Amino acid sequence: MTTSVEFAEFLPAYLAEVDELLASAQRDLLAVEEAVRRGAAQPRAVRELFRALHTIKGLSAMVDVEPIVSVAHWMETSLRLADQAGGRLPESSVEPLVEGLRAIEQRVRQLGAGKTASPAPVKLLERLEALGPHVLEAAPPPSRRVVLDAEAAFASKLAPSEREQLEGGLAAGQRAVRLDFVPSTERAAQGITINSVRERVAKLGDIVKVLPLSGAAAGGASLAFALLLITSADDAVLLDVVGGAPATVRSLEADAPEEPAVVLAPLPETALLAAASVPGAVSEDELEEPEVRRGGGLLRVEVSRLDEAMEWLAGLVVNRSRLTRAVAALTASGAPTRELTAILQENGRQLRDLRSAILRLRMVRVGDVLERLPLLVRGLRRTTGKAVRLELDVGDAELDKAVADRLLPALVHLVRNAVDHALELPEERVAAGKPPEGLVHLGCHARSSGQLEITLRDDGRGVDAKAVAKAADAPVPESVDGLLDLLCRPGLSTRREATSTSGRGMGMDIVRRIVVEQLGGELRMETRKGAGTTFTLRVPLTVTLVDAIVFECAGLKYAVAVGTVEELIDVDALRVVRPAGADGMGLVERRGMAVPLLALERLLDRTAPAQEGVSRGAKALIVRQRGEPVAFAVDRLVGQQEIVLRPLEDPLVRVPGVAGATDLGDGRPTLVLDLGALGAAHGLRRKSAARPGEWVS
Repeated sequence: MTTSVEFAEFLPAYLAEVDELLASAQRDLLAVEEAVRRGAAQPRAVRELFRALHTIKGLSAMVDVEPIVSVAHWMETSLRLADQAGGRLPESSVEPLVEGLRAIEQRVRQLGAGKTASPAPVKLLERLEALGPHVLEAAPPPSRRVVLDAEAAFASKLAPSEREQLEGGLAAGQRAVRLDFVPSTERAAQGITINSVRERVAKLGDIVKVLPLSGAAAGGASLAFALLLITSADDAVLLDVVGGAPATVRSLEADAPEEPAVVLAPLPETALLAAASVPGAVSEDELEEPEVRRGGGLLRVEVSRLDEAMEWLAGLVVNRSRLTRAVAALTASGAPTRELTAILQENGRQLRDLRSAILRLRMVRVGDVLERLPLLVRGLRRTTGKAVRLELDVGDAELDKAVADRLLPALVHLVRNAVDHALELPEERVAAGKPPEGLVHLGCHARSSGQLEITLRDDGRGVDAKAVAKAADAPVPESVDGLLDLLCRPGLSTRREATSTSGRGMGMDIVRRIVVEQLGGELRMETRKGAGTTFTLRVPLTVTLVDAIVFECAGLKYAVAVGTVEELIDVDALRVVRPAGADGMGLVERRGMAVPLLALERLLDRTAPAQEGVSRGAKALIVRQRGEPVAFAVDRLVGQQEIVLRPLEDPLVRVPGVAGATDLGDGRPTLVLDLGALGAAHGLRRKSAARPGEWVS
């Protein structure tokens, strides 16, 4: 079935909200699975997972998507029971829950593509419905009682699940304590507020609840905050975090008589939803200014609207270039343009600020882009039979939404290849002296050149050059770069038969096409036999509006992105060394090292062979090609300006080394070059046995 016509107008907002909730639910389910593997409880993740599914069910019912309502209903039913069981789930329940999330996601994508949501799988619904008794069986035996202080109003604000969480902490050998923080003007001046205290205390343990206490408090204050937490830290450490006296620490544990075991009964949904509030959040009656919660102060905007705003900004940038040329012409003719020049400069600053503002709107956290990779690795563990651990070290790096959407498929292919091809089976790893569990590490950080560097490293067997060469029916490559070229050949696979994971020969070809051709980035590889492989990707943070260096070569203007140029140098034609057999390529000295020098006009085939060479007074742009510097000689540098990059999407006009085209304000198209790709397309490579500086073409 599909959404009713009367609810169709709400569908875009529904899809955006559910997509965000699914991402959160996947993270929480992975945390629950990890706790199940360790035999521990994870009450916080269970409550967050329940809350996400409860919201998905409610939203889906509003827009009349019954298949999603059915799946979410039975999932939240089992999670309600798990919450009563102190946040414990049996191992057999994880896989049906994963399949349930996958089923919801599949139907959300169907709706997003304008299709009908397929009916909920009957067998999956039966499996989810049957989870209830298994979840109740996972409930732990009664543990030590946690006795709260005698204030009835205080105790009534704790949900049963929060009591279970405190008892679970005690059963695990930790402390359950109440830490009272008393705010004051002096502490606020030192940066010690309830928000900063929450952040510090969260590093020392799990905060179960934060409650404001009005009335007479320690030290004569009229307001205090009670933080209930599970921790291993001692009293002195906790008191130091909250600024010392008059703060107090009290244990919540006390000896209590044995009581009969209580049979778990279903909780009202209102009580469970109250318990599912964000752990550590301050109650509604908090007297301090509340902090912004999830969704507060946020405006969800369709990407198409941001694309439209970027298009209008691109038009303004081109018009400013035209205006600059017109003002320059007036100035050359002797017209008074001082005031006009000042206005033009101010307009340039405003456009740069506007560009930064729009780009900030389009930027997304890399961590949000990669949040589904752990679920992918989990599926690969099951299909390959390998023990794999995925480490993500992405920090707060951000990149353009358009770049992120293109980059994610490339990273998915790399992760699949790492698990399926690179990592060994557990018994093979143990025989090789490695831990049975393989490691895939993905890290990234933003570079000062406006690029994002991503590294994907595994500790597997490394790339077998002979096997790759045999599969490609080619000689064994002499260098890592040559081996990478073979790996990226279309249709190449070292597997004889295709599986559900790989074997179709599309992975690395797609990675290079996305990173190098579509994004104008760089792809490199390092590998060691028996030690593992590392792939390094460098991509621009944005591909629409870029700062570029404009230059002339053989009578035409070209542009190149500033982020790809390492240095600009002057070239003295008399000091260029031309080794024998170098086929028109020279060597130029750069801080004591020989750097290969290519005449760009020769690569562009813009001059006759008799006119080849580097003219006196020429300039050169130094870029990195596979990690090594290469200089490209040009006739004249025009300057640096902001350009609108239009990629060449049509395969009939796409040329290696040409990133796209732009308008510099003169109404004529100007090619934007990718110099590194241009050099590689003309066969520039380094000899594997050569000394530094020795290259051939």
